[in-house]
Amino acid sequence: MKKLLWVMPVLLAAALASAEPDKKCTDCHQGYQHVKIKEFPIAMQCWTFRKFTFEETLAKVKALGIKYLEAYPGQPLSKDMPDAKFSHDMTEAQMNWVKKKLDEAGIRLVGYGVVGFENTEAATRKVFDFARNMGIQVINTEPAVDDWSLLDKMVQEYDIRISIHNHPTPNKYADPKTVLEHVKGLDQRIGSGADTGHWMRSGVNPVDALLILKGRVVHCHLKDLDKFGTKDAHDVPFGSGKANVHDILAILTLQDYDGYLSIEHENEAEVMNPSPSIAKGLEYVAGITYFKGYENLVKKWGGYNLHGWNHYGPGYFLIDSKTGVLTGQDGMGLLWFGEKKFRDFVLEIDYKCAEVFSNSGVFLRVPDFPSNDDYISKSLEIQIGDNETGIHQTGAAYDAEAASVKAFKEPGEWNHYKITFKGSRLTVELNDQTVLDWNAEPRGKVKSLSPEGYIGLQNHDSRAPVYFKNIFIREL
Repeated sequence: MKKLLWVMPVLLAAALASAEPDKKCTDCHQGYQHVKIKEFPIAMQCWTFRKFTFEETLAKVKALGIKYLEAYPGQPLSKDMPDAKFSHDMTEAQMNWVKKKLDEAGIRLVGYGVVGFENTEAATRKVFDFARNMGIQVINTEPAVDDWSLLDKMVQEYDIRISIHNHPTPNKYADPKTVLEHVKGLDQRIGSGADTGHWMRSGVNPVDALLILKGRVVHCHLKDLDKFGTKDAHDVPFGSGKANVHDILAILTLQDYDGYLSIEHENEAEVMNPSPSIAKGLEYVAGITYFKGYENLVKKWGGYNLHGWNHYGPGYFLIDSKTGVLTGQDGMGLLWFGEKKFRDFVLEIDYKCAEVFSNSGVFLRVPDFPSNDDYISKSLEIQIGDNETGIHQTGAAYDAEAASVKAFKEPGEWNHYKITFKGSRLTVELNDQTVLDWNAEPRGKVKSLSPEGYIGLQNHDSRAPVYFKNIFIREL
């Protein structure tokens, strides 16, 4: 019978990294050129279209192919309702109108701000109630007080993030170290709003600011400017200015940022038509995104979980809610992703072995919900077994086709598998070396193959576990 997985978080200590801001921005990649940049969800801050109504903004955002929105207080709702403005003071009828327009456009409202409110429970709760009613996930604000205990209480009660916006100097939150000092000891859902453009106007290198704020970035206003260190700088398409967008996204990837990239294009010369510059910038972002079009099979929002995964057989997997690292325990069992079957795909996954005799594998196209051990003879396993030989060694299609070369690293080091399965053609790359290129067929323990199926990870034993992370798949 199918067994549901009990997910047990592994608590690991983490220290915030600190760095002194550099005196100038540079365009060099500073060692981040090899980072596999993940795909971040793109949102549009409505301030970009501040000369238009909320209704007009939805049409422009939809035309750009953007599916997420960050609203700001004060934008007129519609030419048909000139006196009605978007805010947490909207009537119920106005909120329902906004929801209807969002649904019609296929756009989801995820952010709100920059919004100010009194430091009282009644005023704060009103904003949080509004956010919950509208499905908003992050509130962008600049607290006027230094005591954030009320915000901390509301974040825990509502499970809505608070993003501290950083307008340029003399705003006190222009310095990322100020934000970091304020959030110490508070809920992890309170953190920086990371406005890269305003940092640049304040003479703060966004790369350095992100290093200072490691682990406490909950939202991001992504901008690129034509100048650094001056308030008269203008927004330009991503990748064409001085912000070093490549490294910004690389660092957010390394820091496992799980929020939105909210576009706020503020160039006054383009205020009536910012879309061409935005489209050009999005092309650049797409071009440097390694995991474009991939789905992350291990979900994260605030913390990692194994929603969608099930476990069959002996043993279990632990998941670290902070890092997303999976650890196989006991065995021999199978952790499998049950939300969908995959036919043709590219699967990328990082793993490392505790010992040279560690044993595990990645199962492909498991045809049915595992209810007995028959899946072993009806699907292919890409082996992890450095101490084995031939058709049982790392990189092999287990018991069927041997790897052509040994490309695995020493125990304790992370390895990267890239597995492409298209039709019967199976290609396996290990640490950027092709180790298997084979027209898959039943052989050895494999008695039959399905054209589609589930993805699975094997747990084998606890004395020498195999660890997994970064499980991304792209359907072909």
